[in-house]
Amino acid sequence: MIYSMTGYGTAKGKIEDLDITIELKSVNNRYLDTSVRVPRGFVFLEDKIKSTIQSKLSRGKIDVFVTIDSSSSEDLIVRINEPLARGYIEALKTLSEEFELSNNVDAVTISRFPDVLSLEKKELDMDAVSAGVQELTLEAVADFDRMRAIEGEKLQQDLYEKISCIESLLSKIEEEAPKTVEEYQDRLLQKMKDVLEDSSVDENRIIQEAAIYADHIAINEETVRLHSHIAQLKMMIEQGSPIGRKMDFLIQEFNREANTIGSKCQNSEVAHYVVDMKSEIEKMREQVQNIE
Repeated sequence: MIYSMTGYGTAKGKIEDLDITIELKSVNNRYLDTSVRVPRGFVFLEDKIKSTIQSKLSRGKIDVFVTIDSSSSEDLIVRINEPLARGYIEALKTLSEEFELSNNVDAVTISRFPDVLSLEKKELDMDAVSAGVQELTLEAVADFDRMRAIEGEKLQQDLYEKISCIESLLSKIEEEAPKTVEEYQDRLLQKMKDVLEDSSVDENRIIQEAAIYADHIAINEETVRLHSHIAQLKMMIEQGSPIGRKMDFLIQEFNREANTIGSKCQNSEVAHYVVDMKSEIEKMREQVQNIE
């Protein structure tokens, strides 16, 4: 299956009382370029997410956005400084007895003294968070791949249509090419008769000149190579992603052969077919830029 390089995927989950959302977005790129954005305090997740992405994808500019919501987390712990609270109570009792004061100390009164109560944040299990985020990343990649596969199916269908068009044009070129040599032979014969003003022209010389010309404009090698490239491209499509870079190189070879045929052809009909073929090859090259 062919995968497009452009896509979007997301996954949500709850890990260690944290609501975590991971989003993936990608655009075309020659190589794999991964950028991960995580909230402050969770930088330790960046390398884990990046390595997970790189193990599943091979091409494209991937932007990963991690959102972490701790508002529902019960991670705050109220600590009581018992020795300090006991010291305040004893001190207040002593003041009451020494100065004959009423001692109406209660828990609220003691809690208002400095440092008796303190808030602490429960320490996160970083290993558990890392493992959970890795699983969420894989889910996001799976969702991302589903979207890329839908786009890839359209790309594959379009490539097959363009290949079919190129094959049709190539058949027409192969059918038309031999006529060029025959036409050249007839023109050469006529020119020699006109110059010599004689109908008795050496037929062997004509055949020899036509053979040299035919060799000069022969496109057999180019058409054979184009057929081979087409077969190879079909195999790549069946093989599936990642094949984008290989296909990009192969399309360059398509273009090279088409250019050579165009430079050799001396037939206006063939020239038109070559122009149409190069147009299809260029469209195919643009589509290949979207394939992983």
